[in-house]
This record gives sequence, structure tokens and C-alpha cells, in this order.
Amino acid sequence: MMYTKTEEQVVLMKEAAMLVSKTLTEVATVLKPGMTTLDIDQLCMEFAKDHKGTLSFYNYHGYPHHICASVNDVVVHGFPNKTPLKDGDIVSIDFGVILNGWHGDHAYTFILGEADAAAIELVKITKESLYKGIEKAIANNRIGDIGYAIQEHTEKKHGYGVVRELVGHGLGKHLHEDPQVPNYGKRGTGLKLKENLVLAIEPMINMGTHKVFTDDDGWTVKTQDGKPSVHFEHDVCVKKNEAFILSDFSIIEAAEKANINLNTSYY
Repeated sequence: MMYTKTEEQVVLMKEAAMLVSKTLTEVATVLKPGMTTLDIDQLCMEFAKDHKGTLSFYNYHGYPHHICASVNDVVVHGFPNKTPLKDGDIVSIDFGVILNGWHGDHAYTFILGEADAAAIELVKITKESLYKGIEKAIANNRIGDIGYAIQEHTEKKHGYGVVRELVGHGLGKHLHEDPQVPNYGKRGTGLKLKENLVLAIEPMINMGTHKVFTDDDGWTVKTQDGKPSVHFEHDVCVKKNEAFILSDFSIIEAAEKANINLNTSYY
């Protein structure tokens, strides 16, 4: 079942999404080699609470942290830990808050310092694919149109692996609502999109095989071949002519460009 929102509810959801964007901007401002993902977890928790947000991920189905911190070959759901980040690491931070009863949930991938050209290209193409999918999030299109656009840009054009086991989703009063939003699919198939449906669209793209496995902790998902994976996610409201993006990467990107420790050569 699809849960469409009123215009007033969409405004509240944008506020929640923007709190996530502002939190990830704080990460972009300070991220550098030597930090740990536990440091980032603490930063995100404190910033959200200081701005009257409740943490969406903490204790969700038993998840023990405030963020998902996925480094290099970790696709999603990586546990923050005490390992210092190093030059060349690819770091995906997925974060969620509840504000005024509504969830915001999105993700951004950073490159620390010098990385090889192949990794930089993977980040670039994955971010592009997110916007390709968003272009199709308009009323009367279908779920398959979004997945097809992402898959076409990443797998068919560039030979990357599109993760099958993990998908985007509806968003609202609950962190995960119907419908599921795969990052692969056929045009013209799946549920028809209705105006004011809010979706978390989130391509998870691997440099190599699409195959993944879950680590012994029951959460951390890694690429089967050990090659890097990249994750970007926006909160998006379906509209008649053009999707309305509730979250904002521009403020994250501005902070990222100002941080000399981050690689932005994929822009």
C-alpha cells in the first residue's frame, strides 16, 4: 500500500530530510584521515539531538549505532568502529532522524584524500545514477522506471554491479514504508507512482560483481569480490512534472569542497 502525504506533511518531511542533510554537512566539514567512524557516529548523534531530532537507526530492529558507516567494500549497514580512516578510503554515511514525527533518511559517499581513478569514477557514476532515477519519480510513471534508469546508467553503460538484495523504500511516519524501490528493473512495470508519495531512492553500486554477503554481525553487507561499493540516497516527493527533492546535497558538496582532506575530483 502506498502512503501519500498532504502538502503540509511534505513540508514537515522536508524539515526532517534537511536535518539529515545538515548533519552530513557537519561530517563533510570535519572528515579527515585518522578519524574513526565511531567519531562520526558521535558527531551525528549530538548534532541531531541539538536540533531536536530523534535518531531513526538506533535500536531499529536491534541496530546498535546511530549511523551506518560503510567503508570501501562494505555496501551498507556497516557498524561504526575504532579503526582510523586512511587516505584513499571511500566512506558512505547513511543517517536518519525523526523530526516532528516524520523520518528523514539519506546517505552520502565521501572520498578521503587520494584515491585511484577507478574508485573516483564509481562515486561519480553512482551519484549521477541517483539523479537519473529521480528524474523518473513523477506521477503515473512506475517503480520499474526508476530502477531501469539507475541500472541503465551504472550496469549497462559502465559494467558495474547493481545490488539486488537491498532496495530503496517509501518513507514517512515509519522509516520503511511501501513501496520497495529496486535499483534495477524494466520500464513500465511495477506500481504506478502517485503524487505526494515520498520515496528514499538509494542506488547501491559495486565496482565489480553485484553479489554481496552479510558479515557475522548479522548487519554488515559486503561485496563478494572485495571491490569497493558506493551508496547515495535522496528523499524524494513524487510530483506531476518533476520530482521534488526534500534533502539537499548542495550544502554537503560545498563543505566537501572546502575540506582539503576530501577528494572532489569527480565533480
